[in-house]
Amino acid sequence: MSTPVADWIAGLKRWWLLYHLGDPRYAFMWDAPPEDEWVALDCETTGLDRRRDEIVAIAAVRIRGNRILTSERLELLVRPEKRVVSPEAVRVHRLRERDVARGIAPDEAMHRLLRFIGSRPLVGYYLEFDVAMIDRVLFPMLGMGLPQPKIEVSALYYDLKNRQRTGYEREAQIDLRFDTMMRELGLPAWPAHDALNDAVMAGLAFLKLRALGA
Repeated sequence: MSTPVADWIAGLKRWWLLYHLGDPRYAFMWDAPPEDEWVALDCETTGLDRRRDEIVAIAAVRIRGNRILTSERLELLVRPEKRVVSPEAVRVHRLRERDVARGIAPDEAMHRLLRFIGSRPLVGYYLEFDVAMIDRVLFPMLGMGLPQPKIEVSALYYDLKNRQRTGYEREAQIDLRFDTMMRELGLPAWPAHDALNDAVMAGLAFLKLRALGA
């Protein structure tokens, strides 16, 4: 519940963050988000090393109320600056060196992504990894990473399944694999490791979990 003290602290924190923001053009990220709106997000990368690998594709789609707005989506092919796309990564997301060479620069990708997200909370599966990869590009630009609230769908799914279990079932491990979660939720599973497909599926899982009270 909001209180005068809590509001004052929030205002002070917002002022401090905006004061230290490296580029004031992005101050809109701290605006009040549109009501009942989120952005589902996914990235494909040259590998899984958060410190060395780079983004090669980003997709984001807006969620409004109980709808995935596929007409309001962002798809970006990003040109890595240093790392080559490993054969293992190509087998996963099918983006080759020649494909990503046609992409846009990482800074331009971040500019478009931030404008698309605005101040909306972010939704995703294994979102921590995607945010870490994005933040690596953002820190030199802004002096900070993505400030929007983050919603991890696997955490919502875990909490829901845990509440449904009784007795000895609580001792069993919950399978948090993406295909298992989608199957258990009765949702369609499209070809994975395509950034837009993954973003839309994460958004569908989010809406289903909200409807189930997660």
